Amino acid sequence: MTDYNLLYELWLKNAKNDPDIQKELESIKGNDDEILDRFYRSLEFGTGGLRGVIGAGTNRMNVYTVAQATQGLANFLNDTYEEPSVAIAYDSRIKSDLFAKTAAGVLAANGIRVYIYSELMPTPMLSYAVRKLHCSSGIVITASHNPSKYNGYKCYDSKGYQMTDEAAKKTYEYISKVDIFNDVKLMNFDDALAEDKIDFIEDWLIEDFYSDVLSRQIEKDVCKKADLKVIYSPLNGTGNKPVKHILKKIGVKDLKIVLTQEKPDGTFPTCPFPNPEIKQVFEEGIKMTEDFPADILLATDPDCDRVGIAVRHNGEYKLMSGNEVGCMLTEYILSRKQAKGELTKKPAIVKTIVTSELIRAIANDYNAEVYDLLTGFKYIGELIEQLKDKGEEARFELGLEESYGYLSGTHVREKDAVNASMIIIEMAAYYKTQGKTLVDVMNGLYEKYGMYLNSLLNFGFEGADGMKKMSDMMTSLRTNAPAEIGGMKVIKTADYLTSCATDTVTGETEKITLPVSNVLSYSLPDDNKVIIRPSGTEPKIKIYITSHAASRAEAEKQTDVIAESIEKIMGIK
Repeated sequence: MTDYNLLYELWLKNAKNDPDIQKELESIKGNDDEILDRFYRSLEFGTGGLRGVIGAGTNRMNVYTVAQATQGLANFLNDTYEEPSVAIAYDSRIKSDLFAKTAAGVLAANGIRVYIYSELMPTPMLSYAVRKLHCSSGIVITASHNPSKYNGYKCYDSKGYQMTDEAAKKTYEYISKVDIFNDVKLMNFDDALAEDKIDFIEDWLIEDFYSDVLSRQIEKDVCKKADLKVIYSPLNGTGNKPVKHILKKIGVKDLKIVLTQEKPDGTFPTCPFPNPEIKQVFEEGIKMTEDFPADILLATDPDCDRVGIAVRHNGEYKLMSGNEVGCMLTEYILSRKQAKGELTKKPAIVKTIVTSELIRAIANDYNAEVYDLLTGFKYIGELIEQLKDKGEEARFELGLEESYGYLSGTHVREKDAVNASMIIIEMAAYYKTQGKTLVDVMNGLYEKYGMYLNSLLNFGFEGADGMKKMSDMMTSLRTNAPAEIGGMKVIKTADYLTSCATDTVTGETEKITLPVSNVLSYSLPDDNKVIIRPSGTEPKIKIYITSHAASRAEAEKQTDVIAESIEKIMGIK
């Protein structure tokens, strides 16, 4: 009998805590392919925690894989802290509440104090609770914007950001020593609650969160004056109560909620891909505009850490990209604070390396310092901590990434769509009083700084040798670095695996002071750039292209030339 069939039999015998699991296991009896898919591996615990399809088996999200991960975390915390404590939050996904209570029961059984929200809450509110309650760690049950069949388990450290590589590696070492059926300590959630091992997070903390978000307003009365019409969708997730509360607090009078996407529902019936990056999630809201011609449509993903917008312009609704919203927020925050005399001497704008270079051009006009970090908001959270340690926390104005994540305060160490929704709507209201839509604002930035077109190419490689093909491509690029791309000279290379950046004109090198990552960057003249990043877990490679030109048409043409060139260099085509 194969190893995966032995595991299947073991689960059939021992997995009795969830009737859905037993039912699923019985339904696949004798089906080798289905058994293999569920048991050929265990879900990997990394800096993003766990994420997978909900169901039975080691390669699925279920009460057993959650309990095993939590037992490993508990062992790590008990070996690291004298009196550890953990905050827990969860979203609207299928079984999120069950997984959260399972994790709480494991922690309680291991003598770890648990603070858990009594209802679903946004991911940033978990980050807030970790810091406010001085916890050793945090857990949020969510799969972010994945389809409904997925769920996940994110771990946070005591500073309030997702575990860094080192902490995740240590935790994984503990998890890998836990036998999924024999080594897990578990208490019934209600029993642990009755024995005062678990506390529900009290309302004062939620109110404090709201107060801290509201403190980041810049033009405090503008929403009361602008007559801005807003349609908001929480995409059946956690944003419904917090975002509505904040928007009403800042004076938005004409606010409509997309009713089909208002209530928590892990099946996401009208948005199978609940991702604010795609236009499909706005379709239900756009239907409402026939009777309610909103100025702006707002959508937050299920765990409410990312937000997207569609803007009414010349009678049509235009979806704004994550980069565009980030650029406008940079301009709005810096310009309005400067006008009011509230801008610090050296304001800090923090972005990821794959986020638009237009942000740097804007920031330079306000003497702001731009930090480039690796992809992952935890690195932005780390930088906020570093600024705080130096007494420079007040310098932080905005953290952002091209994938629709923003933070304009230091109240959390995570992207925060409650905070971002507020500042986006305030920004839209302010520009409406100036007779402009956000499309007008963005066009103005392009007119001033030139067209920055950001494109992402995704390539998958089939078969077992897919990962090797990607590895060979990256090795080839490192040993035979391109001298030019798309007819433009490569003026700087940056290898985040060797932590070395090279000026190809002078030959000078400098050390990259960021965590090691398998990423290559090629800077071209006039802010053009190519960044290549392979996935570490699946045979996919991402190519980020920035094209800077006088017009959109020229930038699109240039993007095509760059794309064709880099694909040829890498042997993709």
